[in-house]
Amino acid sequence: MGLIFLYTGSGGGKTTNAFGLALRCVGHGLNAVIIQFMKGSKEIGEYKAKDRLAPELEVYQFGGESWVDLQNPSQEDKRSAEEGLAFARRVLKEKRPSLLVLDEINLAAQIGLLKIEDVLGLLNEVGEETDVVLTGRHAPPELVDRADVVDFIVEVKAPKQLYTKLGITH
Repeated sequence: MGLIFLYTGSGGGKTTNAFGLALRCVGHGLNAVIIQFMKGSKEIGEYKAKDRLAPELEVYQFGGESWVDLQNPSQEDKRSAEEGLAFARRVLKEKRPSLLVLDEINLAAQIGLLKIEDVLGLLNEVGEETDVVLTGRHAPPELVDRADVVDFIVEVKAPKQLYTKLGITH
């Protein structure tokens, strides 16, 4: 099986790390697919940059224009997340990517948009040709245990205007 990387923690840079791996992959002539959970805005920086940096990088979003209410996610949020997971299954079977990024899946599982056992089931279907990256805060312990590489990213210091300037909701 391919390797499972997990980026979690309160600090920024989880998605950025994943996109960096995807760009490196594409740069070496391999295929990478990024599936973003809970994100639906085409105005976020990483989505806008993909066409300028690597047009062949595939990025798919399964979420609404606004951020999910973590305390009270809607049925639409849940439906979008489940749709994203089903899409990830199809991608694994049909495209067999070298890298599959499941952006914000940790948080989607933690708040109940996805069942942890369904995410683990998907990971069990990953072939040896595909590495997978899981990102998002509050990674459930089951996903941490399943991952081969776990990076816990902690914010030590960051002024609020940095997030505003970068268009990050923190």
